[in-house]
Amino acid sequence: MFVPCERGGAAASPDFKGFTLLMPAVSVGNVGQLATDLVISTLGMTKVGYFYTDCLVPMVGNNPYATAEENSVELSINAEVYSLPSKKLVVLQIRSPFIKNKYRPFCQTLLSWVKSSRCARVVLLSSSHAYQRDDEQLLGTPLRYLLTPDLEKAVGGLMQELNWKEMEKVAAYPGINDTEKVLHIPGGGITKLLFTESCSKGIQMAVLLKFCSEGDNIPDAFALVNYLNEWLQLIKSEVSASNNSTDMSSQWKVPSSWRLLFGSGLPPALF
Repeated sequence: MFVPCERGGAAASPDFKGFTLLMPAVSVGNVGQLATDLVISTLGMTKVGYFYTDCLVPMVGNNPYATAEENSVELSINAEVYSLPSKKLVVLQIRSPFIKNKYRPFCQTLLSWVKSSRCARVVLLSSSHAYQRDDEQLLGTPLRYLLTPDLEKAVGGLMQELNWKEMEKVAAYPGINDTEKVLHIPGGGITKLLFTESCSKGIQMAVLLKFCSEGDNIPDAFALVNYLNEWLQLIKSEVSASNNSTDMSSQWKVPSSWRLLFGSGLPPALF
């Protein structure tokens, strides 16, 4: 559950009434986590606390958003909470994988916190295996969205205006019974469970996801965070004068920790 840190000056049960909670699913390519990094780093969000849970693999490391030597030695753990009151935005960043069979307890604890902290809605950034798409999902953009019924009433029309594609359901028994359709998000981690739980509990949740493959997933992260920005307008989009197109990638601030995204290289002493 949420525990405040001294710097955040938050109460034990913070009131995020009306805030949007943004968080990643630990999914293929870690795309949601990378996109969340870009939001926290670009907006200069303040860490206000930690989300203590036994559902994630324990970890500790240096400040991933260090901007100077002074704040580089601050410690970070597997789940931390950042806030930006001016935009009514709170972010839960998850940095380690889930322990086996701990998906459901985590979802229950998280949604309980969402209700107690009075967040208005949850936005889950996720991804899914590109190679497991069906024929319909191969068409058009690799970006998709899902809305719980309660959020559909509020923003469904806007998604239509943005010309976004809703995540397609696929045949439950391909080749045997193609009429029965189910939601299938391979590689999506907690995405499907958290979404269906939110539907049943009346929580407003949106899932934004990208079909991708494992590898260098930085371009996927930029694509997903740009997709998010089309809706929430976290940063202003600027039109490129050269080709009259909107390129957001240069406006997101890459955190210092990304320098070690693929490790620190081979030690010269080996040669």
